[in-house]
Amino acid sequence: MKTTPHFQDADTFYEQLLDAHTGLNREQSELLNARLILILANQIGSREVLAECIRAARELPQAA
Repeated sequence: MKTTPHFQDADTFYEQLLDAHTGLNREQSELLNARLILILANQIGSREVLAECIRAARELPQAA
């Protein structure tokens, strides 16, 4: 599992993600996020890597 930034163009991805939510209500936005998560998870494919990603996402950042 990669935990360091690995984006080719993170800013463009973020803009595309925000644009995809434009005009959607909260329910539609949540459905978009859910579908996107499933599509990206399918790209990863590995059950073990996905489990690691879920664990990493649940970890709260440590206070500085």
